[in-house]
Amino acid sequence: MKIILKTDVIGLGYKDDVVEVKNGYGRNYLIPQGMAVLATPSALKVLAENQRQQAHKIAKIKEEAQAAAAKLEGISLTIPTKVSPTGSIYGSVTNIQVAEALKALGHDIDRKIIVVKGTIKEVGKYVATVHFHKEVLVEIPFEVVSDEPVEVVEQEVEQVVETVTEATAEAIDEIAVEETTAEEPAAEE
Repeated sequence: MKIILKTDVIGLGYKDDVVEVKNGYGRNYLIPQGMAVLATPSALKVLAENQRQQAHKIAKIKEEAQAAAAKLEGISLTIPTKVSPTGSIYGSVTNIQVAEALKALGHDIDRKIIVVKGTIKEVGKYVATVHFHKEVLVEIPFEVVSDEPVEVVEQEVEQVVETVTEATAEAIDEIAVEETTAEEPAAEE
């Protein structure tokens, strides 16, 4: 089924695009939500006329998107989060955390136009894409780090290692004592 998008739909298309979708997706979701209309011949004629009349507005919107994208060029984010001693994250980092980090730097970007590929569940470096316009995309590198200082995490790891080492030593001592007591009665007989 062919439809005309009335709003930007990430992963599908942008406003005023004519796209092909499955019948159920179009009839049960996009059209009732007001995100699209059927691409009838009359609707396509109206779309062509509107695009011709709005060419100046579209150029202005694209310029604004390019200006907003230029402000984000060269920005690199650091996102602190709770991390286990093994380096894995409690939860995950999503576009919401990226939007909050950008807001902290003074860039109020809607989280819905930020795309983070995959699930981020470990400390490391990643890239988020901001879709300002169908022709204007900005990639923002960000690093996920522990919210605790490195020394604190290292101290926790050392404590865990000490505890395990002590427990292992105690277990070995207990086994040795049990073996010697088990051997003594057998020697007396």
